[in-house]
Amino acid sequence: MVSIQLARRDESVPVHPEHDPRHPLVVFGDHRFCAGETSLVQVMAGPHMHSQVELNFVLEGQMTYWFDGRELSIGKGRLCLFWGMIPHQVIERAEGTAFVCLYIPMSFFLGLASLTRFRDAVFRGAMIEALELRSYDQDIFQRWRDELRSGEEGLIEIVRNELSARVLRIERDGWRDLREEGSAIASLGANDSERMEHVERMLRYIAENALSEISSEDVGRDAGLHPNYAMSVFKRAVGMTINQAIIRHRLDTAQSLLIATDLPITDVAFESGFGSISRFYQAFSERFAMRPKQYRASMRSKV
Repeated sequence: MVSIQLARRDESVPVHPEHDPRHPLVVFGDHRFCAGETSLVQVMAGPHMHSQVELNFVLEGQMTYWFDGRELSIGKGRLCLFWGMIPHQVIERAEGTAFVCLYIPMSFFLGLASLTRFRDAVFRGAMIEALELRSYDQDIFQRWRDELRSGEEGLIEIVRNELSARVLRIERDGWRDLREEGSAIASLGANDSERMEHVERMLRYIAENALSEISSEDVGRDAGLHPNYAMSVFKRAVGMTINQAIIRHRLDTAQSLLIATDLPITDVAFESGFGSISRFYQAFSERFAMRPKQYRASMRSKV
C-alpha cells in the first residue's frame, strides 16, 4: 500500500482497525490540504477509501487503478483527480513508476458553487483527467508536495491557494471523466459555509459509521441538526437522501469485499452494514444489475 502521511497526523490509521487488512478501510486525517509521503508507486494490498479528493500527477511510468469496479490506467505526464470515498486500489504499476499524490479537503469542493458540473462529476465517482497541462506542472506539483510536508503554516497556506487555483483551471481548461459523466450534486451558495460544514460532517459520519446500524436521524443528530433540516440540507448539497448515501457507502464496501476477499456472500452483506440478506440482494442488484455472486465472478474473470 502507498504510505500516506499528513503534515501533522498519520492518515493510515483506520477507523475500523478490527477488520481484516483486506477490508476496504475508511481512513481519515485532519481534513487539511496534505501530501503523500513517497513518490514511488506501490501495488496496494486491497481497496481503501478516504475522505479527501486525491490528485495524482504521474512523473514516470504507468499505474493502473482498480476504481469502483473498473481498471483505469494513467501514465507519465497525466494529471487525474477523484474523490477518495470511491473504493480504489493500485493493482499494477511499471517498475519505477513515480507520482505526486496530493489531497484536498472535501469542504473545498462543496464550496465550488460556480463549478456545478465539475463538482457533480467528482462526487458522483468520476476519475477526472485534466486535458491541458502546463510545462511547469511537474516542477510545481513536486514543490507543492515538499511544501505541504514541511509543516510551515505560511507555506501551506500559499500552496492551499495555488492548488485551489490549479483545480479551478482544470475545470476552465477542459477535463474528461475516465468513467462516465453525470449529475449528482445540487448547489449550495458560495458563502454558505455553515451549511457546507454540516454537510461535510454528515458525509464523514456516514463514511465512519455506515457499517453499523445508523439512520438519517443519527446522521443529523451528530451534526447538531433537526432531522428534517439535516435531510433537506444534505439532499440539496449531495443530490441524494441521507439513507441513499448510507446504502451507497455500504454497496461500495460490498463490491470491494467481493473482489478483494473470499468471504461468503452472507458475510459480505453483514460486513458491509446490511442487517438483512434480502435487502442486500435487492440493493446490490438495483445498482449493479446482477447478483453479488455473478458480480464477483465477472470481476475476477477480468484479472
